[in-house]
Amino acid sequence: MAAMTAAPTPVHSTPRQAFLGGLLLAIIGAIFFSAKAIVAKLMYRYQVDAVMVITLRMLFSFPMFAAVALWKARTQPPLARADVLRIVVLGLMGYYLSSFLDFLGLQYISAGLERLILFLTPSFVMLIAFFFFKRKVGWIEWAALLVSYFGTVLVLQHDLHTGGSNVILGSALVLGSALSYSIYLISSGELVRRVGAVRLVAYAMCVSSVACLIQFFILRAPADLVTQVAPVYQLSLFNAVFCTVLPVFLTMVAVARIGAPTAAQAGLVGPVSTLFMGAVLLDEPITGIQLAGTALVLAGMWLLSRKKR
Repeated sequence: MAAMTAAPTPVHSTPRQAFLGGLLLAIIGAIFFSAKAIVAKLMYRYQVDAVMVITLRMLFSFPMFAAVALWKARTQPPLARADVLRIVVLGLMGYYLSSFLDFLGLQYISAGLERLILFLTPSFVMLIAFFFFKRKVGWIEWAALLVSYFGTVLVLQHDLHTGGSNVILGSALVLGSALSYSIYLISSGELVRRVGAVRLVAYAMCVSSVACLIQFFILRAPADLVTQVAPVYQLSLFNAVFCTVLPVFLTMVAVARIGAPTAAQAGLVGPVSTLFMGAVLLDEPITGIQLAGTALVLAGMWLLSRKKR
């Protein structure tokens, strides 16, 4: 009688392995999400504008978010009418308006400065909560705010000397993008708990996609969508898959594994990765002032994320 072969012992990941896996997902998500600025700058070399960039991005990402939205609609209870209205407003505010202002601003400023300004979003959330919801703010949070803002001003001052007067316009547009997304984050808190993060993001991104298409057909001829050179479509597909859909879901999985505070700290790699990707792919210079300003912004956001633990 043949000897019986022992069944293989299943391999279970340890808590440390699960943590490291979640941390890696958060880092990859932050790098890919930050890369959208690089992709947009590369697309601008083909004489397209922000309207075209955001429209193609949402056009290519829409089927993926629509599939998730349809799955959630079939497997979960229907939403109340009030929640549907809130999702529409949040989709317009958090994804459509925020993304459009961001891509507009990128026409005038470096990818590194854009990422630094957007990275101030947590501090804008804190300020909105302080002024409008009377939330108490400790001295560590105020210190984090001052340090990070000083770092941004340092980089902005540097770019003003090298990028011309349009740097102020571009920075203001990206600042508007960060404020818009901050309002979205504050307003979506209760809705996320009631609806679920995946469902909310999928629905809101579908709303944003429709808004982008309506805007395009108002401002541009429909034929413009199909008359671009091949690299524009290739970059748009990359932007949709790797800089939009993939980072959203990678970050969600990471938050589920390691928690929001740790995932937020992993996002500190975003501005640094953008700075170096800009140098390699866009020939944007890296100076000591930029590195110092970036370090100050990262230090401020690190302090803020530590306080929220």
